[in-house]
Amino acid sequence: MRRVLRVAGLALMTLGAGGAVNQKWLAKVPAADRAAVNPYRGQAEAIAAGQRLFEDHCAACHGKDLLGRHGKPSLRTPVVQGATDGELFWLLKNGYQRHGMPSWSNLPAPERWQIVAYVKSLGQK
Repeated sequence: MRRVLRVAGLALMTLGAGGAVNQKWLAKVPAADRAAVNPYRGQAEAIAAGQRLFEDHCAACHGKDLLGRHGKPSLRTPVVQGATDGELFWLLKNGYQRHGMPSWSNLPAPERWQIVAYVKSLGQK
């Protein structure tokens, strides 16, 4: 019985550590960026475009299903889905290099907003 509990505990710790979303980046987002409104929110065409962009630029780390891969975090967690559109846009623009998130500032702003629209359209899982 102890062995089963120990194995289950290790599995839970591994899941938590490998795919956990680090929340420290949220504190770095300036208030003006946090309040930014996504001009594409809820627009079907923009969400479809965001999906294509996500698959090209983000799926290698976060998975096509956004549930995370290779220790990279899921984007379907309460932390990500609860973030404002502006916070996610800021993260795409600035990245979080310390934790492996590159800056996507080379993508035009409309494309970054489309990715945000897509990610937010899927909700939590």
